[in-house]
Amino acid sequence: MGVPQGGTISPLLANIALHGMENRIKQVALSLPGCKAANYTAISLIRFADDFLILHKDLPVIQRCQQIISEWLSQLGLELKPSKTRISHTLNMYEGKVGFDFLGFTVRQFPVGKYHSGKSSSGKLLGYKTLITPSKAKLKTHTQKIGKLIDEHKVVPQSDLIAHLNPVIRGWTNYYSCVVSKRIFNQADTTLFSQLKAWAEHRHPNKSSRWSCQKYWQTVGSDNWVFKPHNQKIRLLKHRETPIVRHIQVQGSRSPFDGDWVYWSSRMGKHPEAPIRVATLLKMQKGKCTHCGLFFHHEDLMEIDHKIPRSQGGKDSYDNLQLLHGHCHDAKTTADNAVTVPEIDEDYLNCNPF
Repeated sequence: MGVPQGGTISPLLANIALHGMENRIKQVALSLPGCKAANYTAISLIRFADDFLILHKDLPVIQRCQQIISEWLSQLGLELKPSKTRISHTLNMYEGKVGFDFLGFTVRQFPVGKYHSGKSSSGKLLGYKTLITPSKAKLKTHTQKIGKLIDEHKVVPQSDLIAHLNPVIRGWTNYYSCVVSKRIFNQADTTLFSQLKAWAEHRHPNKSSRWSCQKYWQTVGSDNWVFKPHNQKIRLLKHRETPIVRHIQVQGSRSPFDGDWVYWSSRMGKHPEAPIRVATLLKMQKGKCTHCGLFFHHEDLMEIDHKIPRSQGGKDSYDNLQLLHGHCHDAKTTADNAVTVPEIDEDYLNCNPF
């Protein structure tokens, strides 16, 4: 018996089998000479199912970790695959290569001047900048997949072709929307335009290229090259339209199953244990109470407040809602309902005593 390659249960089984690998690497870190606290944080193991990498600044430490991992895996009846195992440096050339690919991303560092340099945790200039981009292999695979879809739908209406392409474009760009992808997105759009232009000319071999472009590309706003049918709302998405949103690292050893629904609602805007409106407001407010400015904790009493009270015409929409601590809500409500006493003009009373 075996597990089919790509099966949904494969990552789960890999996590079960490889559980403990991180602890073994941390044991290596504690055995290194020098400050144990510094060594503990200097070495990192990043693992996704059965794909993993180990990061450290010293080559001998990496080589030692490779040997220890090989020994650790042999106890489980497993081994490292030589064709997929390599040592590389992210800044300098090592064995003819610079950087590495991991989960479809290319990680490299580039020497730069002081105005573009990255900084250490203490604020010291590093002299280089780390860039994570979509890998060339994944870009090639993506464009080939789109090309295959276009070839398979040569005779279908334009709207049907768009319906098949949009999910592929949306999924691929969302995956890479958290890294340095703008240049790659533009490159993918250029390739896609050439593929679609060939598709249009194949459908009308007796028409000019200009005629084909005018038929299948329309002007929408300031964009003169929108692939869409006439008089229809459906349009082809462009890779570069996907906004780049930097990934915020998960704190420490947090897990979506640790019960801290406030943290995960603030991060993701949803959580099975939180009401939808509460989770949405937590994300909009970045986990802070707008009245006192303090972060929420999962044991806090939280209440939804209307910035402009409903009695004064305020709407029940997110732009008029805010999440407050219970006591902050009470303080705001008291202030909203306070009656303002006009100041007494003493000069007026002296002139008009009655």
